[in-house]
Amino acid sequence: MNEFVLEQQNEAAAPQNSPKEVIRRLVWKICIATLILMAIGSATRVMNAGLACPDWPLCYGELVPAKQMNLQVFLEWFHRLDAALIGLSAIALAGLSWWHRRVLPHWLPWAATFALFLIVFQGILGGLTVTELLRFDIVTAHLGTALLFFTTLLVIGTALSPYQGTGTVGKLPWLGLVAAVLVYLQSLLGALVGSRWALHQCFAGDQLCGVMYSHIFGLVPPTLAILAVVLISWRTPALHPALRKLANMAGGLLILQLLLGVATFRLHLQVEPLTVTHQAVGATLLGTLVVFTVLALRDSTVSHANG
Repeated sequence: MNEFVLEQQNEAAAPQNSPKEVIRRLVWKICIATLILMAIGSATRVMNAGLACPDWPLCYGELVPAKQMNLQVFLEWFHRLDAALIGLSAIALAGLSWWHRRVLPHWLPWAATFALFLIVFQGILGGLTVTELLRFDIVTAHLGTALLFFTTLLVIGTALSPYQGTGTVGKLPWLGLVAAVLVYLQSLLGALVGSRWALHQCFAGDQLCGVMYSHIFGLVPPTLAILAVVLISWRTPALHPALRKLANMAGGLLILQLLLGVATFRLHLQVEPLTVTHQAVGATLLGTLVVFTVLALRDSTVSHANG
């Protein structure tokens, strides 16, 4: 009897310890760390801490600048520390994917390698933001690459997660993809506004108002696309509960993001936590749409198979 129980336990534990499951858990942990990293990066920018460490990759020539430590130095130093840990995790992800490639989906090692390339490129951009004294195009590219790395991890993690579609998604995969792309582009416009301090300059001296208004009016296309995803999800019968929940989450995050944007605009970026939350919610909204799109695409394969 004891041998039978132990055998059952070993069989249940085997899938949890499989290379696919280990990699899936690692990917989701890196996703969470990346979201935190982007929030810390936003806090670093709004707190004018981007050059708190004048050198790179060390900070005042030390791994831990204890003597110079204050809030601004801590933000920049911790931002680099989190980035370094994510970089090491990305190396582990790529290494595990290639080592176990024979028992993994054939696309996984290449996707993990692409993620590793993005984080290396991101590290180079991070160094350039310091050496080039926060040049706006480099800062914008820095966030854009971080979001691309984040979405790549989400695609990998979602593709590896267990999911059995219902085959009723219709055009939702493509609507989700369009919404995700539009939110990504809107995030880049937001990064451009932040890196050029366009809102401050427009209110102070009518400069760079065009940059600011491009972000404000640019919210219309992604808003309409997200609303289309939510409404069609509501009207689609027998839609998978996970897709319905993700669509509702995207709608809720959209409303929250719009409210945060209005508050940030009205308060002229004077409340730093509000600005950081605005960017974090934007990244979460993008991630929600990416997960929705990947699951919907997997669901559509069920529909084609049944057809």
